[in-house]
Amino acid sequence: MNLSSLALIPPPLFAGIGFVFGLVVGSFANVCIARLPKKESVAFPASHCPHCNAAIRAWDNIPVISYLVLKGRCRQCHAPISPVYPVVELTTALLWAAVFYKFGVSWATVIYAIVMPTLVVITAIDIEHQIIPDKITLPGIGFGLLAGSYLNGVMDSLIGLAVGGGLFLLLAEVYFKVRGAMGMGGGDIKYIAAAGALLGWAQVLLVIFMGSIAGALFGSIGMSTQKLSFLSKIPFGPFLALATIISIFFGDDILDLYLSLMVVEQ
Repeated sequence: MNLSSLALIPPPLFAGIGFVFGLVVGSFANVCIARLPKKESVAFPASHCPHCNAAIRAWDNIPVISYLVLKGRCRQCHAPISPVYPVVELTTALLWAAVFYKFGVSWATVIYAIVMPTLVVITAIDIEHQIIPDKITLPGIGFGLLAGSYLNGVMDSLIGLAVGGGLFLLLAEVYFKVRGAMGMGGGDIKYIAAAGALLGWAQVLLVIFMGSIAGALFGSIGMSTQKLSFLSKIPFGPFLALATIISIFFGDDILDLYLSLMVVEQ
């Protein structure tokens, strides 16, 4: 089947195909989430129970379905399996379905199909460990430059890299000089540099704005419910990842709306 044949597939069916394959990719994302913070190989050894170390058989490794069949427990030792596993698989599948539906048969679909599970992995790792591994962000900068140059042009990609990474680096330096402590991790700086390279300068500013609003809202809710304090350390990666997803799907529409409102006000 060639690309012209794929283009004839109705968008809902194409999205369904994306969902099915997204489940499989989500299963691999779980491996990355579990192993990258420990600096372990994501290829070897094969999937195994973290409690009893028993190898997970193929029929027990079917995304979501195996979790439901096993009732969230290891077949061998009956230890509980974290619900994060099916959540990651379903989230990745839904994001793949959305990408397949919106962008159809295109290189943009290939690019964003790589980006989406990466954002899921970043979110899960940053929530649990409060880090964004260099093994993701450093290759992500290179990937962002290549993909962003194709999607938006070389100059927009380079400026986006400089604006995103440069702005966060400046903010980190100012915070350190004022407070004498790191207010932003290096992983966040490298992440936003990669996002800027991929999305371009205008949309990376949108990502920073939306991510900051989401983070501030989360912090405000946490403090109002006394689950967080003013000094609580909140991982910023998940909010940046969410803002990146919104920008990929709706960024152009949001910027167009903003510009139209600016024209009306003038």
